[in-house]
Amino acid sequence: MTGKRTAVVACMAALVACGVGDLPAGAQATGGGYAAGDLRRDLAAVRAAAGGDVNVVARVDEEHGAVLRARYGTAGVGSTAPVPWDPEFRVASTTKTFTAVVVLQLAEEGRLSLDDTVERWLPGVVRGHGNDGSRITVRDLLQHTSGIYDYITDPGVQDKLLNHFDDNRYDATPPSQLVAIAMRHAPLFTPPPNGSPRRWAYSNTNYLLAAMIAEKAGGADWRELVEHRIIAPLGLRHTYIPGENPYLIGPHERVTIDGPGGAPVDLTEESFQHTADSGVVSTPSDLDTFFRALAGGRLLPAKQWALMRQTLPYNDLPVPPAGKQGGYGLGLRVVPLTCGGDFYMHEGDGFGVYGRPAVSADGRRAVTVSVTSTTALVDEDRLNKAVQTLTDHALCADRR
Repeated sequence: MTGKRTAVVACMAALVACGVGDLPAGAQATGGGYAAGDLRRDLAAVRAAAGGDVNVVARVDEEHGAVLRARYGTAGVGSTAPVPWDPEFRVASTTKTFTAVVVLQLAEEGRLSLDDTVERWLPGVVRGHGNDGSRITVRDLLQHTSGIYDYITDPGVQDKLLNHFDDNRYDATPPSQLVAIAMRHAPLFTPPPNGSPRRWAYSNTNYLLAAMIAEKAGGADWRELVEHRIIAPLGLRHTYIPGENPYLIGPHERVTIDGPGGAPVDLTEESFQHTADSGVVSTPSDLDTFFRALAGGRLLPAKQWALMRQTLPYNDLPVPPAGKQGGYGLGLRVVPLTCGGDFYMHEGDGFGVYGRPAVSADGRRAVTVSVTSTTALVDEDRLNKAVQTLTDHALCADRR
């Protein structure tokens, strides 16, 4: 649900009854430099970094059709079936990239401007306790420079997630009410006038507001906008927005954690993640297609794509193997590679599910890693470092 660890996620853990590495028949090296064995090795390191027995799947796709796949684990605790090759999972904050693309498309069409204030589109919504929607632009929302409090960190929301999950697993509080929760808190800061240097602070509330504005400008609800502008045109057959429906449609893994007293809690069915900051369900293959289309210029014209990649420094992920930190654009992270240049990604950390899709700058190669908890504690810093290494190896393979 958030790009940063929340209290409920901090308690999550992972255990698999058994697990094997696997590759499909005919799998081949990508770019002549990253082969099936390399992916298996790197994915095993991801699994070990995340806790040793989590379920993991990775997929690498190239423009000429070459595919690499690897997996370790089973479909869930007590299952002997292997992890599905292309499992559906809640992509959590990777949803923000979908939402940002829709907003940028609407900007390109002249239906809104990134310099529009929140107050212009949502009068009176961002107000109280020092919040001022007239000082916050649409760009601030997409780039996390609004200073608005993150509703996920509200003590009442945390209590629901951490201490009373089963009682609230079908909670589908409307976005407007979640924004109202954030408005009970003072902002972290107030953005300076346009043109002045911005401060960065991740907040899920930003994307609830961005979607509410997109709905007004686009004349349809957020779900329809994403479906009609991204999912259908790209033919993403296993990507959808279930909304309040707590069930996944296609092959997927069971998600469990150690609950109070050590009893396992199954988190697979839930409605919490139903909004524009976290509500998309997808698969590794569809995420690779989405990010390759984005980097390849199929979703945004050049001007909007350039705006999306204008970044500010972030401070919530480890420094990647290249030795210098990346930046956050408009719903997109730009991360340096050891072989030169950058790749683009947006992580998603939800209820025991961690998605890491990434794409090379030219859009030719994409890689997605999905990690699913069962009982063992997930160390997110170690996980992120291991995934960054896998990603760097996969995207740099033919550039050494």
